[in-house]
Amino acid sequence: MSSSAPFYVESSPLAVRMNGVVGWLARHGLSLAGNAELSVRGRKSGRMQRVPVNPHTYRDGQYLVSARGYSQWVRNMRVAQGGELRVGRKVRAFTAVELPDEEKLPVLRTYLEKWGWQVKQYFAGVTADSADEEILAVAADHPVFRITVTK
Repeated sequence: MSSSAPFYVESSPLAVRMNGVVGWLARHGLSLAGNAELSVRGRKSGRMQRVPVNPHTYRDGQYLVSARGYSQWVRNMRVAQGGELRVGRKVRAFTAVELPDEEKLPVLRTYLEKWGWQVKQYFAGVTADSADEEILAVAADHPVFRITVTK
């Protein structure tokens, strides 16, 4: 994270509409390439906020990576420390722990292998094939949460 404002790429109007469609599809049971709808309690409103996400499995763990940076769902997750993932009627409640930057390398690399086609514009030219140092250089801009399903 830089010394000024935290990294965040705001959604374009088209991306907002597409996220709405992708979230609606997940909510109604159609997952595109493994995405799901995240619900996390708002830190100010207390209401559940919904956004489509790309849950990522690495080794024996499940992770949520914020490709756009320090978004509202990230700020809410830091306070709530958990939420729900939904695809249709299947709802998985989970707890979440944020990873420190030095532990993100293998998760980010494998996330970029799977989702790079969709999120490459948010990673400043870094890809799954980039050197470890290059991935670590952008790690602070992309919060990563290890999630543990509780039900």
